[in-house]
Amino acid sequence: SDAITLASDGTATAKITNRSNINLIKNGDMQISQRNGTSSISPTNNIFTVDRWQAVNDNASSKFTAQQVTEAPVGFHNSLKLTSSSAYTPASNEVFGVGQKIEGLDTNWLEFGSANAKSITISFHVRSSLTGTFGGSVLNSDMTRGYPFTYTISSADTWEKKTVTVAGATGGTWLTNNGIGIRVHFGLGANASRSGTANQWSSTQYTFFPTGATQVISTNAATLYLTGVKVEEGDVATDFEHRSYGDELQRCKRYYEIVYPGTANPCWTWASTHAGWRAVFEVEKRA
Repeated sequence: SDAITLASDGTATAKITNRSNINLIKNGDMQISQRNGTSSISPTNNIFTVDRWQAVNDNASSKFTAQQVTEAPVGFHNSLKLTSSSAYTPASNEVFGVGQKIEGLDTNWLEFGSANAKSITISFHVRSSLTGTFGGSVLNSDMTRGYPFTYTISSADTWEKKTVTVAGATGGTWLTNNGIGIRVHFGLGANASRSGTANQWSSTQYTFFPTGATQVISTNAATLYLTGVKVEEGDVATDFEHRSYGDELQRCKRYYEIVYPGTANPCWTWASTHAGWRAVFEVEKRA
């Protein structure tokens, strides 16, 4: 109903949002895991978990594990499981979670950083062993603009769908090239120095987490599952669009792929001291 406008003469105008390929997130259903398969890893900062989902871990040692699992809500097959490794209290300037850096070539039409900035809506399925208010954030490339958002988990160990609308950012610098256009982050906890007021834009650098949100990282063995992540233009969340495995894999290979020696003259040596092999990428890379 919020997408339909009724005029005084009885006519109605509908905002059509069920278009194809409108999800700015790649691998939102967590089905592509080229690096780790289904193995559990203890990621340090910037290490990838499943494809396109990067760990944020501002500590010398990992404080949580990440794993692709088949625990998922109806309509999905995989999720990303995050598990706290101890009861840890984030120290100054520390933040924990996972996020995706969306390429500026895919976000430039949102016109962030201008008076014409468009709102975006983030929808996702989440499950946790904890309940309460949880959080994440949307940031620009150099993290000088941040929008901490909150969502509520009402029942422990139960899949729930959440929707968050973020007003377009009219300030700050937002890359429109093949660099980082928009960062979308789901938090496991953060120190106050990396936190800010929820549901508003902040110009304080590194605002990753909403003040007062649940610190998953502070409860030993606490879990957070995530899947069905969608980021789209506007203030209406449409259903998750399932792309084929092959299509999603090709999208992920723009950023990473495993390559093997070619069959035509794959290996060679020279000067008796050097050896090499040649491989060809299937997909042109971002850089």
